[in-house]
Amino acid sequence: MKHIAFSIGILALSLPLYAGPFMDVETGPVFTGKNDARISGRYGTRFSLTGTLWNRPSPYIRARVGWTIKERHTITFLAAPLNVEYYGTSSRYLLFRNRLIVPHAPVQANFKFNSWRLTYRYDIVKNDTIEFGLGLTGKIRDAYIRLDSLGVRTTRPDLGFVPLINVRLQWMFVPNLSFLLDADWLVGPQGRAEDILVALQRHVGKHMVFKIGYRILEGGADNKSVYTFSLFHYAVFGATMKY
Repeated sequence: MKHIAFSIGILALSLPLYAGPFMDVETGPVFTGKNDARISGRYGTRFSLTGTLWNRPSPYIRARVGWTIKERHTITFLAAPLNVEYYGTSSRYLLFRNRLIVPHAPVQANFKFNSWRLTYRYDIVKNDTIEFGLGLTGKIRDAYIRLDSLGVRTTRPDLGFVPLINVRLQWMFVPNLSFLLDADWLVGPQGRAEDILVALQRHVGKHMVFKIGYRILEGGADNKSVYTFSLFHYAVFGATMKY
């Protein structure tokens, strides 16, 4: 599984590239539903960023480029940065990465979760009404939790590779209107990751699709070095341009 991204890249190079490139862009506000942490995973204080501090909805942007090859093979690259800030004070002592944050001291927290993904998907069903495909995603996670208090900054970085299963369903229920389900997900013994979009799409000609929908991003890990679970809600406004 560690070599999934390399395998996807070899597959991409081995397929003849005669078909349709496309670009997909999303934007809107993102809302924190849950963001719990304990660092270290064994000795730190478990606390909730949303329960201890406060934050406003944050703007986001995601961009994806891809190619559809021989009508059923699709390869995409996704850039999905996320950076959310929290402010406030804690009513209790917090032990975060061997640093003690005292009660009532001002605290600023940054939660970064940047995701870079390479996906290969094969459309099992593809006709004028239904498109349904399954694939594999290689994800590079570049994340950290950072706390600033009384002039001292403490950061816990997290850089790693995660293999995911990709699922996509598009149902054209009336002419020029479709329902879209697009998901990357995986559940394991020590953690999980889900990134799921449901959207309504308006097709304008053959080269433009507008969408409005809802995305949920959820996941985390529980081990000796870190405990972290987060949940984010996205209001999605986007467009896909086919060339």
